[in-house]
Amino acid sequence: MAAMNVPPSPRSDDEVLFDQVGPALSRMRRRSSAGRRDLTRNLVLNVIAEAPGEMTVGGIAAEMGVTQPVASRTIAACIADGLLRRAASQADGRRTVLELTEAGETERRRLAAEQRQTFEHITAAWDPAERRQFAQFLIRYSQDSANWSAQHHPDDSSDAPNSDSSAER
Repeated sequence: MAAMNVPPSPRSDDEVLFDQVGPALSRMRRRSSAGRRDLTRNLVLNVIAEAPGEMTVGGIAAEMGVTQPVASRTIAACIADGLLRRAASQADGRRTVLELTEAGETERRRLAAEQRQTFEHITAAWDPAERRQFAQFLIRYSQDSANWSAQHHPDDSSDAPNSDSSAER
C-alpha cells in the first residue's frame, strides 16, 4: 500500500508561543549582568539557602542538573572563598552537609540586588502593572517548577541519602 502524504496539522498559536519559552528562559540566564562564575555561585548559594533541610554535594548536583564532580568544583571554590562551610549532618553524622557562612549570605544578597537592578533596567519602559505581574508570574513559575520537579524526580530530593564521598567530609 502506498504511503499517503498527509500535510502536518497546523500548529496553534499557543504551541508556537510555548515552544519559545525554553529558549527564552535560557537567554534570560545567559544575559544576566553577572558573569558565569557569579551565576553558578549564586545558584549554589540559593539552593543551600532555600533547601527545606540539609543540603549535600549530591543534593546540589541534582538541583543544578549536573554531575557530582561538576558541583564539587563549584562548591570547593565557594568554600575557598569563605562562602560555604562543611558540617556534620545533624540527622546522620556520617554525612557531610553544606552551610552558608555569613560571607555567603552577604554574597547571596549582593547577587540578588544585582539581579534586581538588571530586572529594573530591562523592564524600565514597561507599564508598572505589567512589570509587577511579570515578576509575580516568574516567581510562581519558579515555585511551581520546583514542586513539579519534586513530584517527577523524587530521587533528586536533598533529603534522600546519597553517596557523598569521604573527600567531601
